[in-house]
Amino acid sequence: MISRGLDEDGYIAREGSLDRVTAEFAPVVDAARERIAAAFGPARLHGAYLYGSIPRGTAVPGVSDLDLLLALRRRPTPDDRAEADVLEAALDSAFPQVNGVGVLLFDTDTLLSELERYDLGWFVACLCTPLLGEDLAGRLPRYRPSPLLARETNGDLALVLPRWRERLAAAATPGVAAQDADLAALSRTVSRRIVRTGFTLVMPRWNGWTSDLTVSAEAFAAHYPDRAEQMRLAAAVARTPTTDRAVLTVLIDDLARWLAAEYSAVHGEKAPRP
Repeated sequence: MISRGLDEDGYIAREGSLDRVTAEFAPVVDAARERIAAAFGPARLHGAYLYGSIPRGTAVPGVSDLDLLLALRRRPTPDDRAEADVLEAALDSAFPQVNGVGVLLFDTDTLLSELERYDLGWFVACLCTPLLGEDLAGRLPRYRPSPLLARETNGDLALVLPRWRERLAAAATPGVAAQDADLAALSRTVSRRIVRTGFTLVMPRWNGWTSDLTVSAEAFAAHYPDRAEQMRLAAAVARTPTTDRAVLTVLIDDLARWLAAEYSAVHGEKAPRP
């Protein structure tokens, strides 16, 4: 039976836990905790979180990346970003079981703001696992799979389409290693965003939450059978990135373009950010 990711009261349950981190990734998590504390210190760092496949317990050694979010006490500076970049590189090089490290930086005022209540706030409360410091989830509401949540999490797909087209055009000739790497990275970004947006489009009707890309694609397919195969293609590319420009063109110029318009029609557009 597929889990709907809800607690007994019908709210979205936090999906990760340190207890779910597998033995292969436990040393990575321990090192991340120590290095974050050493690099940022309590004067700057309010808290640190894991998110993604590692705290869900589904990470694959050598394939999965390490995703971190740092909640700072004040707005991140260029120096903070530079230190986060050093942290990313150090962890990535030290642990072959992770295929890349990403560190997001936000200040607590932003994470707790009214504007971000149903986007970054929900992300911290439901998709992030506490690693260090105070857990901000205690200062945020509980969340249901509602149209408001759908709008505020993914109601801005149209804004990224021009950037995706520019990146696709910039990777001109397949077969050149650097360009192939750019195409593979773009395909991963595009496909994951499309599948997640397709899922949140139907999330209120599905009445649950999942980060599983296959389950997400099938939940979408049940409501939009005419687009089912394209969404299954997106889920396949999310698992195994491609350098096929024709596939990327279909995903960006057909599926994503349609999805952005349908999303706007069903849920409206995300509140603009400054």
